[in-house]
Amino acid sequence: MALNVSLVSADAEVWTGEASLVVAKTVEGEIGIMTGHEPVLAILAQGEVRITREDGSKVLANAQDGFLSMEGDTLTIVAGNAALIA
Repeated sequence: MALNVSLVSADAEVWTGEASLVVAKTVEGEIGIMTGHEPVLAILAQGEVRITREDGSKVLANAQDGFLSMEGDTLTIVAGNAALIA
């Protein structure tokens, strides 16, 4: 079963899709999220969000000033500023 991920900034949807792993930097350190993770709400620190898709390919984004929320198999990352890294 895949993790449903939505990464949004204040003005746009940055990336949405299915993933096997998401690693994000929070004010308490890095956190890795996989399917079945317990519910969590964390404050983002400025840094990289690393998304590993189901096929193993990677999506990298910078994010800051926001939070991440995990509920069920849905991870939502809301950032004041977020952009994909080319």
